[in-house]
Parts: sequence; structure tokens; C-alpha cells
Amino acid sequence: MAAIGETLPLSSVIPFIGILLSLSLFPLLAPHFWHKHFGKISLFWALATAVPLLYFYKSEALYAILHVLLTEYIPFIILLSALYIISGNIYLQGNFIGTPLFNTLYLSLGTALASLMGTTGASMLLLRPYLRANEARKNKAYLVVFFIFLVSNIGGSLTPLGDPPLFLGFLKGVPFFWTLHLFWPMLICVAFLLVIFYLYDNWMYKKEKLEVLSSKDYFFQIHGKQNLFLLILVPIAILLSGNFHLGEISFLGVARPLQEWVRDFFLLLIAGISYLSTPEEVRNKNEFTFFPIKEVTIIFFGIFISMIPALSILQAGESGALSVIVKNLSGAASYFWLTGILSAFLDNAPTYLTFLSSALGKFYPGMPEREAILFLIKEHPNYLLAISCGAVFFGALTYIGNAPNFMVRSIAEEKGIAMPSFFGYLFKYALPLLVPLFIFITFIFF
Repeated sequence: MAAIGETLPLSSVIPFIGILLSLSLFPLLAPHFWHKHFGKISLFWALATAVPLLYFYKSEALYAILHVLLTEYIPFIILLSALYIISGNIYLQGNFIGTPLFNTLYLSLGTALASLMGTTGASMLLLRPYLRANEARKNKAYLVVFFIFLVSNIGGSLTPLGDPPLFLGFLKGVPFFWTLHLFWPMLICVAFLLVIFYLYDNWMYKKEKLEVLSSKDYFFQIHGKQNLFLLILVPIAILLSGNFHLGEISFLGVARPLQEWVRDFFLLLIAGISYLSTPEEVRNKNEFTFFPIKEVTIIFFGIFISMIPALSILQAGESGALSVIVKNLSGAASYFWLTGILSAFLDNAPTYLTFLSSALGKFYPGMPEREAILFLIKEHPNYLLAISCGAVFFGALTYIGNAPNFMVRSIAEEKGIAMPSFFGYLFKYALPLLVPLFIFITFIFF
């Protein structure tokens, strides 16, 4: 895609801006129209990108589109679908009461689990019990927003299994346990957000004058226990696919490692086993439907296609339309912010790879990639830390910054929670809370 990006004008990103505006404005201004026609809107922006690309770049554009669909979009949807189906077949039953203390401890647990089972797995498993515990609340949107901040994003910082960009870094040669270097930046972010959350939640709890309920007879049960084992198999399958090399298979002219095909087939298989082996009543208790994953599949089709020009221009580096920005990248702080801001609006995984490649080219031009990464860790570790933190942390800045964000929002809305719009989330919650925090992180670490 980099070759295309060398000649693409900045105007080619208009469809991507269009789909972002559609995501933000239609649900706010015309919710019924959006709910009925979001598939057509997503397809329109995809075609608005693909048709001009195919006209001007022909086979190169066709390859770029097929490459994105086969190597990024389809595996992305398969992973999300597997986690969504398996977690939807697990019902956590208990007489949980959403007090400020319970909510804070619950978010702390979810944040810790996100690095072990991935932000998507932790989000899908823990969201529904969290919402049930807070059914009596009148104002619930902020509860979901902080869940997105902590469980769906920042919590996935400590292992390559936690977040897709860190996994790609592992595949490129970053040692598995190197991501533990993100612990202190992550701890500061988590501690700050949990304190703010507890204080605000406690204020809201008292403001709503909810009766403080308690029970000596606490109970906790897990229905669909076999799915816990299947859920553990998902990160294991991802980890194994990165460590075994079985050659490549070319499909429609796009070469892809055989182990990735095997991984995707295995994820579909265990999702099917989960669905067929779980009694319908478990899903009914979870109020499980396929609509959230259907919505994500359709909308992200448009996003993945329409962001091809933007990513291509970025990957072209100093040869692309954003050469002025790329040339002036200097210091770990600039990598943290540029990686982060672009990760909030583009796919954070390829953005991570783009700026990792930029840092390697800056310090070790011409050196083999794996060798260069080891030198970067030894001689300029703050650059890799900045890129990693930017890709993971800033995913919380928008609904499309990380895979589970949009799905969490969709499930919450399906439960009747009035979630903020795209820009409402950004301006009411993300910018006021996260940007000052990230500025503080910059001064401390970068």
C-alpha cells in the first residue's frame, strides 16, 4: 500500500472522514434512519473509496483492497465474533449490587484480566454482569464510558495478548515479556481513572438517592462453564499462530501464512462448539442477540475500506502527502502523540507498525528488522515504549479506536442505555479526562 500512498492526494481520505461523520451525526440527528440504513451508508463510503482507487490504480488498488479484506478485516471479524459468541454463552449470576465500591473493584478486575485474555475477551465477558449490577441506576452512560477506558483499552497493555498492536510487535520480534515495561505508565493511567470514577460514581449514587442494599447471603454461579475453557483457547490459538510457520497459501493473489488460516478456522470451530453446546436458556438470560456483532461487521467493512488511502499515505512516510509531518518526527514524545492520535481514528495495529518502521528507519536504516528491534530496545527503548503506549492508550479516545469499543457501545444501547454520540463521547468524556492524563504521562516518561 505504501507505493500507492506515494501518489495519493490528501483528498483521497474524504470518504474516511465521511464515514466518521456518519457515525457521529446520523445516530444523533436521524437515529431511525441510521438504524435502518447504516449498512447502505457503510457500503456507500466503501464504494466512494474503492471505485476511484480501482479506476486510477487498477491492479495495485485491487491488490490493496483484497489484502486489507483477507489479512485484516476478515481475521478481525472472526476474532471478534468468536469472543462475542463464546462470552455470550457464559452467564455470571450473582446478587451483585452496583455500589461505587463494587463498580470500582469490578473495573479494577476487568482491567487486570484484559492483559491476560485480551481487551475484547474481557469486555465481552464482563460487560453484561456489570450492566445488570447497575440496573437501578438512572444515569449509566458514564459507567460504560469508564468501562471502555479501562477494560476495553488501557487494561490490555501488559502482554501481546492484550491488544492487537502489541501482538503485531511480538510477531515482528519484540520479546513477549517486554510489554511489562508499560506497567508504570499503565498504572498511573489506571489509578487516576479509578480515583476519578469512584469519586464521580459516589457523587452520582448519592445524588440519585438510591437505597443502599445489602445481603448476607451472597451467591455467585457460572452457567455455561465449558465456555471458560473455550475462551482460554482463543488467546492460545493467537499465540501459537505467531510462533509456528507453516508456509503460505495464496488466495486471490494475496499470500497469507497457512497458520493464520488454521487459526481463523479454529476460532470459527470453537465458536460453533460454544453455540451448539450451550443451552438456549443461558443466552436468553444474557439477552444475547447477534445484532451488535452484525452492526460491527457491517460498519467496520466501510471503515477498513475507506481508511486504505489514509494508511497508504502514512506508510509512504516521507514520500507521501504527509511527508512534512513524518520528516519532523523527533523525540519519543512526538511518536507517542502522533501514534496515539492516529490510532484513535485509524486501525491502531497498522499505525503501530507504521511508526515502529519509522523509528527503525530513523536509527538503523538497512538493518534486518528483528535485529533492529533488539537494538532499538537496547539503545532507544523510550521510542518503542512511546509507540506502544500511544497505540494502546489512545484507543480509548474514540469509539473506533479499538475493536471492542464500538461493540460495548452497541450492547449498552441494546440494553436501553443512552450512550453519547461519537463526538459526544470524544468531547464530553475522552478529551477532558484522557488528554490531560496523557500530557502528564508525556512529561513523566517521554
